[in-house]
Amino acid sequence: MKFNFAAISHRPTPIRIGLFVLMLFLMWLPLKIPIEWAISVIYGVNDAARNLASIFTYIVLYLEFIILVKFWGRFVYHEPLFRVYGLSQPRQSFRNFLQGLAIGLGSLLLMFALQGVFGWVQWQIPSSTFARIALEGGLMAIAVGFVEELLFRGWLLNELDRDYSPQISLLVSSVVYAAVHGFRPQFFALVILGSILVWAKRATRGRLGLSIGFHAGVVWGYYLVNVGQLVTFTNQVPAWVTGIDRNPLAGIVGISALSAIAFFMRSRALHNRSTELRH
Repeated sequence: MKFNFAAISHRPTPIRIGLFVLMLFLMWLPLKIPIEWAISVIYGVNDAARNLASIFTYIVLYLEFIILVKFWGRFVYHEPLFRVYGLSQPRQSFRNFLQGLAIGLGSLLLMFALQGVFGWVQWQIPSSTFARIALEGGLMAIAVGFVEELLFRGWLLNELDRDYSPQISLLVSSVVYAAVHGFRPQFFALVILGSILVWAKRATRGRLGLSIGFHAGVVWGYYLVNVGQLVTFTNQVPAWVTGIDRNPLAGIVGISALSAIAFFMRSRALHNRSTELRH
């Protein structure tokens, strides 16, 4: 008996999302276990081996996610989902990506620069390995930005948009995005960041370039400051001001900066929406 995958498209959103996640898990588990076992045999059981296993298993997970999206589009929706998700118009998307990268990286570095002016942090001279750190951080940030935007502002947001209003889709996708990263002090800031990334997509007519770039810029900036050890905190103000555990998203400064960007990005999204309605 042939299974009718197209019937899934008529199911409620929670069921569609649950089936997708279940299929992805069933694809991933048979490879995750042997990868972890093989690395433990070769490298032993230690933190370095566990980190290496995590890297490989997550790479496999993301590759299988892309394969499953391709399958989902062909057999469930009969649509080119990568294009539907916002991976379209390469030239314009690349320009949007560069804009987002500049905004994300620039805003994070500006936030630390202002803290330096107030004496809350002190800038340090970059080490001799900073160029390598900057390169590996940039590549990692772009990869994280692409994968997470395709997942949260691509697949998840699209599934929600099919059944719910834009406001509900934005709220749910942003809360899920924050929850997946853990219920930590930066949870509220991650909800704001998730909202910014949704508005960035809507501000550019559904393209993901701006969202990917902004996401990558924020991650890259944090990597440069944290791993590159560009600043030290002077502890002149409480940690909840500058960021708990030195995470800029877990403090008043970071939340204020994200709120300002959210206001700007929401205005752009609303302007784009009103322009589309007039036409």
